[in-house]
Amino acid sequence: MTASRIAVVLKGYPRLSETFIAQEILALERRGLPLEIWSLRRPTDRVYHPMHTAVRAPVSYLPEYLHTAPLRVLRGALAALRRRRLPALLTLFARDLRRDPTASRLRRLGQALVLARELPAAVTHIHVHFLHTPASVARYAALLTGRGWSFSAHAKDIWTTPDWELTEKLHDARWGVTCTRDGLRRLDGLAPGRTLLAYHGLDLGRFPAAPRRDDRRSGSEPEAPLRLLCVGRLVAKKGHDDLIDALASLPAGLHWRLDLIGDGALRGALEAQVRARGLAGRVTFRGALAQPEVIAAMREADLFVLPTKPGPGGDRDGLPNVLMEAASQALPIVATAFGGTPEFIADGEHGVLVPPGEPTALTAALTRLAGDPDLRCRLGAAARSRLVLDFSEEAAATLIAGRLRMSGGLGAAIDSVAEASACAS
Repeated sequence: MTASRIAVVLKGYPRLSETFIAQEILALERRGLPLEIWSLRRPTDRVYHPMHTAVRAPVSYLPEYLHTAPLRVLRGALAALRRRRLPALLTLFARDLRRDPTASRLRRLGQALVLARELPAAVTHIHVHFLHTPASVARYAALLTGRGWSFSAHAKDIWTTPDWELTEKLHDARWGVTCTRDGLRRLDGLAPGRTLLAYHGLDLGRFPAAPRRDDRRSGSEPEAPLRLLCVGRLVAKKGHDDLIDALASLPAGLHWRLDLIGDGALRGALEAQVRARGLAGRVTFRGALAQPEVIAAMREADLFVLPTKPGPGGDRDGLPNVLMEAASQALPIVATAFGGTPEFIADGEHGVLVPPGEPTALTAALTRLAGDPDLRCRLGAAARSRLVLDFSEEAAATLIAGRLRMSGGLGAAIDSVAEASACAS
């Protein structure tokens, strides 16, 4: 008899910006869960994290655009005609299409038909990351095949998916988790009690010990500029434009350099903004880098900056993993009091938080920390302690593994102690 397995449905795999997903998959595999990955699109990143090579789960790719794989879609449709749950799926899809009459909605149905046909019989449960497009595909395929499904909700999917769609998905899923209290409040407001809190946390075993942070660098000497670091995709919600404006307003006598790691659609506009503000010699765009290079940059930096804010259409971050990665290296943090960030960083205790979208406040925070190396050292050490004590990946991984074992009939009950720990404040 073939052993039962769990299908993990993702929008794209592997992706540099989603280290938290690769970390979770590895943690579940370490706990003995047999997984297979189904991705709605092929990867576009040129480099990958070492974690991705450690994942053992086989990866299958659904057709991103239906016209590129007409035979797979046709086979999926013909197979669906033989399933008794097809009328229920078509009723649900027609209701969704009336409220969302887009080509994307049709593509989700086509991908779901392919997934339903190609999922091995051994797959007993579907777990999906993100409640927007991937959850639609997983939900349709689960309904057609009679499988149960669950979800991990993160950030953009929570804030940009319409209320009607979120509410129905929350009620249809067997269970779900989300990674911030900020997101949990929204989901509980639509369907109380359907979602559990499970912070991503960080697997500290993948990171080197923090370096000594006793450098007295203050930016007062041209030959020893303050080394600033920002890591994040070059998209509006990361607030790079605010950071550039803030840097342009720093005192003339403060010597600094910024390394900006990440790539994205706004790179050209941000490079132009840097030139327009007279900062071309001080800001280095390093592009997308794998995690070992990011950590190396964190070990060399004096201060980490991430001024996230609301993006177009309600897009926003949850709790950026990169903040926890910076904390793992005791790197002092300046960020915005937005999204899930305040759940990890208390202003003045684990870092400095400023209001989102306010470059003037960001300038003041950077100036203050540049001139106070002792404060930087204290904040960096406190952030690392906070990470170690309260944001290990252990509790969340144990909770999710227990739920998946029960949902997939893999023979183990939920660890109630771990679940209580993961959901504690």
